[in-house]
Amino acid sequence: MHVRAVLFDLGGTLVDERNYTGWSDLARRCALEVEADELAHAFVEVEREFDERPPGGDPREVRLEFWRATLGRALDRPISDATAARFLAAVQASDDHPYPVFSDARRCLERLQGEHRKLGVVSNSTSEARVRAILDRAGIVDFFARVVSSGTEGVAKPDPEIFHRAVGRLEVRPEEALYVGNLANTDARGARAAGLHAVWLNRDGTGLGIDPPEITSLLEVPLCVHLLDAGSAL
Repeated sequence: MHVRAVLFDLGGTLVDERNYTGWSDLARRCALEVEADELAHAFVEVEREFDERPPGGDPREVRLEFWRATLGRALDRPISDATAARFLAAVQASDDHPYPVFSDARRCLERLQGEHRKLGVVSNSTSEARVRAILDRAGIVDFFARVVSSGTEGVAKPDPEIFHRAVGRLEVRPEEALYVGNLANTDARGARAAGLHAVWLNRDGTGLGIDPPEITSLLEVPLCVHLLDAGSAL
């Protein structure tokens, strides 16, 4: 089966969303005294826990719960929904984080574009407009034919529906698409459950995982595509 489209997650995959110092400053404006390193540890732990047990429901409520849990973990005390909502609003209103592109992203995208693969983004994020703004700021927005955001769609990964909408807009069948993301369950297993091929981008891993298939760099994505084109399993 020829791979006609490759879709990517956004934060942690194409761009580095982590802004611990900036988030710490925003927390202080919300009367939360939390250090950047404490926030960093909490963010990684809660992200892993949410990926292991992806919460369902409204994407906006899930995002709010994520930050309530992260701030509470960093401060070692419960955080109210109202406080978490103020912090989340401050994060969404802040526009000073550059969202740097990972060093392997552009070469991967250029290679796939040169092979005439359709490219897209599927992100659990506040809105399609926000995702496009981040991609534009990063200088890679023109690579992508379609951008799908949970905040705009009202459905979030790992729900198969958001993947189905993305491949439908790219006018390819699920089995003709490969999805790449940095979360094993939310991204890789979620996409696979929707009928897409999928790999887990684990930048801190070994690349030896097979369930889901694990890579450590986006530079491996074209090879994965070629293996699928040749009829090999990942």
